[in-house]
Amino acid sequence: MHEVRSLTGSADAFTAHLDQSITGGSVSASIEHRDELVIGDARMILRTFERYSLTGGNRLTLSVSTLAVGDRLEVALTTSGGSQAVFFKVNVFGEQAFMARAIEAVESFGRDQGAYTAP
Repeated sequence: MHEVRSLTGSADAFTAHLDQSITGGSVSASIEHRDELVIGDARMILRTFERYSLTGGNRLTLSVSTLAVGDRLEVALTTSGGSQAVFFKVNVFGEQAFMARAIEAVESFGRDQGAYTAP
């Protein structure tokens, strides 16, 4: 699953909010990887979260890429894993729930900043 959101605010505050919202939303959620790339005024903040899906009986990931230029933030969210089939995806309930948690975190930050417009 993949979603994109646009908002404004502090990239550092957004990242801290996202980290807390995602890891605080599930006892098994953790940050598996974090990175930041910078070119001039542009920052790319990367996070990979992982959690166990009780419904699917497996682990799945959420990758978040935040492109920050000034106070403009472009956020790409991608979930993966969570399927038990070999050739196609079945049982994506865990992915859907992980994505819903991430979207709520992004949108709540934007609402708090007063600078979010739903897609």
